[in-house]
Amino acid sequence: MPSTPRPTPRPTPPPATPRTVVLTGASDGIGAAAARELAGRGHQVVVVGRSPQKTAAVAGSIGAAHHVADFGDLADVRRLADELRAYDRIDVLANNAGGIFGDPTPTVDGFERTFQVNHLAPWLLTTRLLDVLLASHASVIQTSSVGARLFGHLRLDDVAHDTRSSAQQTYGTAKLANILMTTELHRRFHGDGLSSAAFHPGIVATGFAAQSPSMMRRFYTGLARRFMTSPERGAEQLVRLADGTPGVDWESGTYYERGRPARRTNPQARDAALARDLWERTARMLGEPVR
Repeated sequence: MPSTPRPTPRPTPPPATPRTVVLTGASDGIGAAAARELAGRGHQVVVVGRSPQKTAAVAGSIGAAHHVADFGDLADVRRLADELRAYDRIDVLANNAGGIFGDPTPTVDGFERTFQVNHLAPWLLTTRLLDVLLASHASVIQTSSVGARLFGHLRLDDVAHDTRSSAQQTYGTAKLANILMTTELHRRFHGDGLSSAAFHPGIVATGFAAQSPSMMRRFYTGLARRFMTSPERGAEQLVRLADGTPGVDWESGTYYERGRPARRTNPQARDAALARDLWERTARMLGEPVR
């Protein structure tokens, strides 16, 4: 019998109102996959990455603007914020940049590197862009991790200078901070039109942990890699949040796993007082006003 012809996939229709989506960590992995998908849906994607070559290549492949910044240097983050403020509006800020960097080591700013790249830098970028984000009634999306539940434990007194924890504990604590930042963004600014969400992308076969000598590097480069999901699958939740409508497709202030509000998470992630205290402590550490 002749085979049945496979139907031609229908192209994704353009959005009714294309959004300006600033996507950090977009030079590789799920960030690059999300950038390609969102651009294919008709959104104006702004690609942000650490590698000049990789960032330019991803941006060039989708006809997008791009900016380069190293989140291990907060002066770079402040410069990036100044550059992004030139856009008329920012409808979505996706704080996707992150990673794990081995044994606790300080950055040029004096903070533990994994915690700075995963929490302090995106907090600084977000707050420096708050005026634009509020005027745009934007969504702020945090790429968190199930590591927040498995390894995270927040001690406010030494959170940014902790040299006692393992690499994975420091990473888990930073990812816990992402969830708490989402909670506090919602509490402080949802009444002014800002929405926020955090999500776990799954265990994705990317270059994550490539710079870390920790057990996570061995996990991500070992036999387990063949069972991991692709960057495209890992980017699906990020795309869904960036492309969706808060209050309709997802709820602000919520942490998602597998496309649903997480049933289980770190008990500290539900501590509203801790979220408020972390916000204020972060502002003081970075010498920024408490918004």
